[in-house]
Amino acid sequence: MSTVEQAPSRRAGRPRGPYAKTEEKRRAILDAALEVFAKSGYRAGSIRDVAERVGMSEAGLLHHFPNKSALLAAVLDRRDQHATEMVPLEDDDAPLVTLTGLLRLAAYNSSVPGVVELYCTLSAEATAPDHPAHDYFVRRYEWVRARLTRMFEKLEEQGSLQPGVRPASAARSAVAMMDGLQVQWLLDRDSVDMAEELRDHFARLVTVELVPIGDTEAP
Repeated sequence: MSTVEQAPSRRAGRPRGPYAKTEEKRRAILDAALEVFAKSGYRAGSIRDVAERVGMSEAGLLHHFPNKSALLAAVLDRRDQHATEMVPLEDDDAPLVTLTGLLRLAAYNSSVPGVVELYCTLSAEATAPDHPAHDYFVRRYEWVRARLTRMFEKLEEQGSLQPGVRPASAARSAVAMMDGLQVQWLLDRDSVDMAEELRDHFARLVTVELVPIGDTEAP
């Protein structure tokens, strides 16, 4: 997903002058890094490739990000910021809003294939313990599973979970479904509607009716 940034208004404190130019350059670097890492993977993608895409030297790029690992961390953080804008995983009191947010995110992902490629490529590479993103993905999966388990627990408390569905198991299956759909979609984008497939999966877990989401954009 080449990510879409919401530009703050000047009245909201939009950066000006040199600081604004620095932020603009950082965003350009992150967009380029996302494309390079998505296409070549983290290990094969180079700082030089990223620098060339934004028309600057390696030394100039390293002024903004001191090393390749720091650049990767910033790319992943940017992706997570967009995801959390759509999916309020911290809101324990609105599990259906969270569930709908996951469907919106799945629909949005179909408009940003670069980010989906990056995530799938890195999550596979990062299974190696020495990969710079290994700890990130371990922590991320633990956090996501915990938050989704809590979401399904709240649905159970509200009487909205199908009988026999266990929240922790439902959380694991949801993560597996989302990740698996992304891989299938990348291989054949015309044969898979990620949002609709995910909606059908959730419909087998909950008692409430879930409306088809359709394509959407970041908030």
